[in-house]
Amino acid sequence: MSGASRKPALFLFICYVAALGVQAGEYCVADHQGSQYYMAAVYEHHSILSPDPLALTTRQQALELMNQNLDIYERQVMTAAQKGVQIIVFPEDGIHGFNFTRTSIYPFLDFMPSPQLVKWNPCLEPHRFNDTEVLQRLSCMATKGDMFLVANLGTKQPCHSNDPGCPNDGRYQFNTNVIFSNNGTLVDRYRKHNLYFEAAFDTPLEVDRVTFDTPFAGRFGIFTCFDILFFDPAVRLLRDPEVKHVVYPSAWMNQLPLLAAIEIQKAFAIAFGVNVLAANIHHPSLGMTGSGIHTPLKSFWYHDMESPKGHLIIAQVAKNPLGLAGTENATGKTDPSHSRFLKIVSGEPYCEKDAQEVHCEAAKWNVDAPPTFHSEMMYDNFTLVPVWGKEGYLQVCSNSLCCHLLYDRPTLSQELYALGVFDGFHTVHGTYYIQVCALVKCGGLDIHTCGQEITEATGMFEFHLWGNFSTSYIFPLFLTSGMTPESPDQLGWENDHYFLRKRGLSSGLVTAALYGRLYEKN
Repeated sequence: MSGASRKPALFLFICYVAALGVQAGEYCVADHQGSQYYMAAVYEHHSILSPDPLALTTRQQALELMNQNLDIYERQVMTAAQKGVQIIVFPEDGIHGFNFTRTSIYPFLDFMPSPQLVKWNPCLEPHRFNDTEVLQRLSCMATKGDMFLVANLGTKQPCHSNDPGCPNDGRYQFNTNVIFSNNGTLVDRYRKHNLYFEAAFDTPLEVDRVTFDTPFAGRFGIFTCFDILFFDPAVRLLRDPEVKHVVYPSAWMNQLPLLAAIEIQKAFAIAFGVNVLAANIHHPSLGMTGSGIHTPLKSFWYHDMESPKGHLIIAQVAKNPLGLAGTENATGKTDPSHSRFLKIVSGEPYCEKDAQEVHCEAAKWNVDAPPTFHSEMMYDNFTLVPVWGKEGYLQVCSNSLCCHLLYDRPTLSQELYALGVFDGFHTVHGTYYIQVCALVKCGGLDIHTCGQEITEATGMFEFHLWGNFSTSYIFPLFLTSGMTPESPDQLGWENDHYFLRKRGLSSGLVTAALYGRLYEKN
């Protein structure tokens, strides 16, 4: 499914709708032209894959397959050029595919000179280096489309035996993003640091922290797929206040309820107040879909588990993204729900007024105490409490983290929701420390279905979700029915608790979570 959030926009769009299989896709083109915006595109690519990635092949055979994917890329560049696009992003593994061994991928690798040492335009100097056919085609595409181009490919770099890190076969092999300027010059390259079960590639000996400047939008940062969950390079790049945009090629396998592609892309944009241009690969049978152009306040996104086709997203993006309102400039402090939240989080007593006098009782805030239970969510053992009734206040704790939910439901649905907490090491498909507070729809009416992957829901909520997190790196994960990314109304710290507030959901709630990362405990 594809779409755009319906909240007030930072800018005005005209969307041309085109048939895309059984669903509709949107090409979103700006109606307003001005120096404060730029035009961006991301392409979710259904790549043509090697029928047997383990088999040995020749360079010529590898080029024949990769050129089929590059032909598709070139068509997207020309379509984007007609819309005035200034930068386009393609996904990870889109040119060569995946599931190779170190040996079988070798014919698919281009030689990669260091852009810091060599200034090179592959389109104009195609014979300067051997085995650079893919780089040449990408360079020429950027020139032909008159746009910056970001793509991912496999690269090789010879090394010597006196290099202590040099592999036994005498070469490094990297999962590499490349950036070309609109005249085809190789601007820079980023070699993926946090590999995800990628036996064909090496981890660079040092982290590449790559930013690049553009004449139309200032400074961009770049990283790849699994990198988004780690401090280096993703978070460290954003310590540079000039980085206001991120280009993000990925080959992301969706995992609900907390780590769907568009979910984490949007959360990163909100958490750091940057624009994220995210291009995912499109292989629904492998759970791989979900791309978008995300600002902190708005998303243009694509997620389709049925269509076999790729999809191009084009949108106008603000050069200086605006973030969500924090507590310092919030306008909702006087409404009853937010007033109650502020009193709870500050430890003030609960007070009720009858005809004669006001009664206050500190313990009254914890009136809702359904039984806790345990259920697996994302391979982690969460502690949860069921969310019953039309309104209430809940608390659930694990280790040092306590999660709280203050909620009101305009109407009750025949669905089970639960508030869950996890504070510890995630150890499946990677090892890293997380703190999570999550309000999720369960897979059924049995508590043991809580944490299952679901995409549709009807339950409507107005709520505050908060916790006493031990980290400042907290990502707001927020999905409603039909894999629709949602934006919080408010985020911020209040009395050493981090909170998310939402009123007026666009559709039924699937997931609302605060996903904290304690990078120093990795």
